[in-house]
Amino acid sequence: MATHSHRKRKTAQESISTSKKTKESSNCFCEICAEKKEPQEMFRIDSCAHSFCSNCISRHVAAKIRENATAVRCPAVDCGTLLELETCRLRISAQVVARWDELLCESVIPAAKKFYCPFKDCSALLLNDGDGVVRQSECPICHRLFCAQCAVPWHGEIACEEFQGLNQDERGREDLMMRELAKSKGWKRCPQCKYYVEKTEGCLHMTCRCRFQFCYACGATWSQIHGAECQRP
Repeated sequence: MATHSHRKRKTAQESISTSKKTKESSNCFCEICAEKKEPQEMFRIDSCAHSFCSNCISRHVAAKIRENATAVRCPAVDCGTLLELETCRLRISAQVVARWDELLCESVIPAAKKFYCPFKDCSALLLNDGDGVVRQSECPICHRLFCAQCAVPWHGEIACEEFQGLNQDERGREDLMMRELAKSKGWKRCPQCKYYVEKTEGCLHMTCRCRFQFCYACGATWSQIHGAECQRP
C-alpha cells in the first residue's frame, strides 16, 4: 500500500511538472521587451506573421503617431508591413485612435488646399476652397482673425505686400500697432536704426539718437546739396 501511494504521489508530481512545461512552452516571446507573455497578451500582424506583446505595440504606435506619421510600420527589423488602424484600435488609447484617424483624413487632402491656423495654441487644419482672393478670415475653431494670403494673425490694414516686406522681428502685434500709430501721426523711421522719429518743429534736417542724419521728408542721407534740392513736403 505504501508503495502504491508513493507511485501516486510521483505520478501527481510528474503531471504538475508536465503541465508547467506545457504552459511555459505555450508562452510567446516579445522581441521588443524581450519577455515571455501569455498568448492572449500578444498582438499578431497577420500580413507578415510577426507578433509582439500588446503593450509594446501600443507604445510603438503611439510614438509614431506623435511624430505625425500616417504610415505605421511593423516594428520588426527590415519589415515594411503597414499596420492598420482597425486592427490596432483595441490595443491603443482613444486619444491615439483619434489622432491617427485625423492624420489619415489629412493625408488625402492635397497639400495646395490645406493650411493651418497660424495661432500656435490652435493650429487647426483649414481648407482653401479656392473661392476668390480672401484676406481676412476667421478660424472656425478658435474664432480669431488671420490673413489667408500671408497665413499669419490678422495684420490690420497693412497691405499684404507691405507686411511681407517686413523683417520677422517687425511682424509682432505690438510692432504692427506701433506702425499703424506712426502712420496716423506721420512719424518717420530712421533709415539706419529704424527708430521712429517725430518732427515737432524746425527744418527737415534730422539727427537720430543713433547720430545718423537724414531728411525727414524723404529719408535720404542728409547733405547740404540734398537739403537744398529736396522738394518733398
